[in-house]
Order: sequence, then C-alpha cells, then structure tokens
Amino acid sequence: MSNAIEIEAKVLVSQDDYRKITKEFRSHPRYTQTNYYIDSEDRILTKEGIALRIREKQGTYELTLKTPLSQGLLEKNVPITMNEFVALRDDDEFPKGDTARFLTMLDIDVKSLRILTSLSTERIDVEYEGGLLSIDRNTYCGKTDYEIEFEYNSLNGAEKILSDLLQRFDIPVHFSKVSKTHRAMEAAGK
Repeated sequence: MSNAIEIEAKVLVSQDDYRKITKEFRSHPRYTQTNYYIDSEDRILTKEGIALRIREKQGTYELTLKTPLSQGLLEKNVPITMNEFVALRDDDEFPKGDTARFLTMLDIDVKSLRILTSLSTERIDVEYEGGLLSIDRNTYCGKTDYEIEFEYNSLNGAEKILSDLLQRFDIPVHFSKVSKTHRAMEAAGK
C-alpha cells in the first residue's frame, strides 16, 4: 500500500472556459479514467469523512482510500486485479488486503461496502509551475461538468498558481471544496 498526501485547489468552470484552457494545452495528451465510488447503503464511510474508490485507468485498477488531514487528504493506494474489481462490482465482495484490514480496524464492516456510482473523466495532465495541473471533463449520472485542479505542496500555493493561470484566460476563480465523489454520489441520490 502506498501513501500520499494530496493537496489541491480546484475550480469548476463552464464548458466555454474549459474549451479556452484546453486550447492552450492541446499539445498534451488526453486520457480517460473511471472512478467507481464505494460506500455502504447507509453511507458509513461518508459519515466518517472517508472516501473510497476504485480507479480504472488504461486497463489497470487501483483502490484508493482518502481520509482528511489538516491540509489536504491522506491517500492510501493499492493496486487490485481486474478480477477483484469484478468481484466487488458483481458480487459485492470487497478485496482482501491492507485496505480491508485498515477499514476493519475502524470498525467498518467491509461486507457492507459496494460500488454505488461511477464518474468518468477525460483528463489532460500538465506539469506546471512545480505542480500538476489537471483539466477535466467529468460525466456521471447523465451530467457533465468541467473542473481545473492544481496539485501542489501547499494549499495557499496551489490556489495562487491556479488563480493566476485562470485570470490569464479571464476565467472566474471560485474555489470548490466539493469533491468528485460528493458530486457523483449526490447526483446518483446516494
């Protein structure tokens, strides 16, 4: 299991503003990933401030557990097989291993966990000003939204760099604290 701290600033933008910024970074490759969001029917993870997902990207699967820190999120990532993903998706069988043990230590019954919804992202990643800029077109539950994220070593720095970039394109800067997980779950009525 690998651990990482995710500190990012993000802004939801209009489709027109998304087009403006993608035009600037058109030489960078796009790829698609799908996040499958996991919780119990009574949302025990959400109540505990935990987010859990499986990300499918280029034929690989990664189980990620996110817990809040004072600044950012602690991410615990573990690769899983396609068979483990299918077992969870089709039979509600949670993958064995470090994540299951960690959740069990928190008194969470992993047998109650299932995939509740998914979100697909068409993404452009750009190394920018010492951080990672991600330009996203997200589709979920019949909806589409557009988001610009900047991952950096501090939240203040991330917000400043992202704000400066968006202002160059006359894109309004309204930082969002609403995660993709929350938007997808809400849209699915979960």
